[in-house]
Amino acid sequence: MAARLSSLLEPARISLHLESTKRTAAINEVAKLLESDPNVVNFAGFYQELLARERLDTTCLGNEIALPHARTEHVKKIVIAVGRSDPGVHFENSNQNVRLMFVLGTPKSNPGDYLMLVGSLCRLIKEAPQREALFAAKSPEEFIATVKTLEDMILGPAPA
Repeated sequence: MAARLSSLLEPARISLHLESTKRTAAINEVAKLLESDPNVVNFAGFYQELLARERLDTTCLGNEIALPHARTEHVKKIVIAVGRSDPGVHFENSNQNVRLMFVLGTPKSNPGDYLMLVGSLCRLIKEAPQREALFAAKSPEEFIATVKTLEDMILGPAPA
């Protein structure tokens, strides 16, 4: 089960200083962090499905957070990359400013783990102090440690 976001995060897949300020460019900047992930079998195909999903409907969750995602055959297992922008990225399709973006790829064959992960993520970012802690992390390692602390607080300690 992949309900723990922290178990999927890697420092190399987290950018805390996005340069892009436009939605599609920012999604590309974060998605590119997954280009060398061994679980992404076809990055171009995954990225095209990510954009297609984004065109269908906004992936903004509110509170300056977005979850661009694709259920796709181009990934072998769930992959995630994180991008943060202090000034924010304008998502014109929802007229929202996004400071934290989780780009997620999940295999079409495994919707259960995807739904549990998204549910866990939504609980982690529900309250303002928790979001502020993620906005304040100074390094990818600190970001992951903050996620682990929040998960232990909200979901209970991780099973051994």
